[in-house]
Amino acid sequence: MQQGAAENVLSEPADDAVLRRFERFRNFLSAFSYYGFLLLVGITLLLILAAIKAKTLYANHENQWLIAYSVFVTTFELTRVLAATLYRNSINKVMRHADNILAARQEEAYEPLVTFVIPCKNEEEAIENTIRMCFAADYPADKLDVVFINDGGTDGTEDIVRTLKKEYEKRLTIVSWKVNRGKRPGMVEGFRRARGEIVIQLDSDSYIEPSTFRNLIKPFAHPEIAAVCAHADPSNADQNLLTKMQAAYYFMSFRILKAAESVFMSVFCCSGCSSAYRKSAVLPIMDDWLGERFLGQPVTWGDDRALTNWLIKTDHKTIYTDLVQAYTICPDNLRQFLKQQTRWKKSWVINAYFASKFIWRKRPFIAFTYFFPLTLVSMLTPFVAVRAMLYSPAVRHILPLYYLFGALLLAAIITVFYKFSSRSNKYWPYLFLWTVFNSIFLSFVFFYAIATIQNRKWVTR
Repeated sequence: MQQGAAENVLSEPADDAVLRRFERFRNFLSAFSYYGFLLLVGITLLLILAAIKAKTLYANHENQWLIAYSVFVTTFELTRVLAATLYRNSINKVMRHADNILAARQEEAYEPLVTFVIPCKNEEEAIENTIRMCFAADYPADKLDVVFINDGGTDGTEDIVRTLKKEYEKRLTIVSWKVNRGKRPGMVEGFRRARGEIVIQLDSDSYIEPSTFRNLIKPFAHPEIAAVCAHADPSNADQNLLTKMQAAYYFMSFRILKAAESVFMSVFCCSGCSSAYRKSAVLPIMDDWLGERFLGQPVTWGDDRALTNWLIKTDHKTIYTDLVQAYTICPDNLRQFLKQQTRWKKSWVINAYFASKFIWRKRPFIAFTYFFPLTLVSMLTPFVAVRAMLYSPAVRHILPLYYLFGALLLAAIITVFYKFSSRSNKYWPYLFLWTVFNSIFLSFVFFYAIATIQNRKWVTR
């Protein structure tokens, strides 16, 4: 009996090893089947798209400019997806480089002082969670602090923060302004008061997953990196159809669009909801950034995009990382959403104009392969949408079926990469709804934004 028991004990590790090898093989087959299927779907969609584009070109052979636009937009969108496929290698290279720098310094970890800056007006429902999540970060407690700016708020937000002050004491600084000055002055005040070498700009309704926090700081071991944008998803994604569509758009915007820019360390907008900055890179440009004017008036929105552009202008590198998970609250009703989109489009137009003045000198490859093509596409698309959705049906009696079908095919190809990047993300079907919504409604917001561009009110919730 004892010998048999001994034989069983000795055989168990071998059996476990066989089971582990079998499990790894099964996982490999599962992954191979999954990604192989996505590849097959992607190739099929590309062939269908080529056929549809050929049909469209033939039907519109008399409209040479429309043919050029169709080919140009399709090619440009596909190259963005292609660039995004290089992202994983790019971010891994950044993190390995940081490890090599720390090894050369004989340091086990990179732990500079970090300050969260939270400009805020009337966010009493979200502010406590935001501040508590800052202090919950996986990081030495004595190297974290928060600067909260109450920008003329009239609700109970400041009372909540003053209660938290009793708990966190000197690690929480409160700046109270009785009169609203705007987000950009609030950010500047935060940078000036920050004791941290790294400053994290956080919206008052956003937070960073504590367990991923160190991955936001580590890239700064690379001395040329001045800003790192975290990956953000809506925390209220499941609230209704609108928030689900935004969840799909957020993932695409970060993991595909910002990822493509990050391959070249030239992210043009480190999102204001959750991005980190090297303070020493920001302080020299802070007055210029604060004093920006357009058509004779101060610029009151697009603070994140403007700050990122100033860093690129001063020869710094900006990246995006999906190794950091952040959450923010997105608009849950159409009125609030359209206000946000109007503000974003105004910001994009103004900052594209500012960036066009220097980007061709600072980053010529990015300028002519990405920035200027993106600008051209973004400017032309609203006019093409008007032609397809209004002019052609009303004047030529042609329904915009090919226009919408072509947009949905591009969305389908992007969705293939979406699923390749994240098997667990459940919002990918809503990317198709977002595409239709964007084609029918949001393209026209561009014209309203241009028409009201001299209205510098924040127009937020």
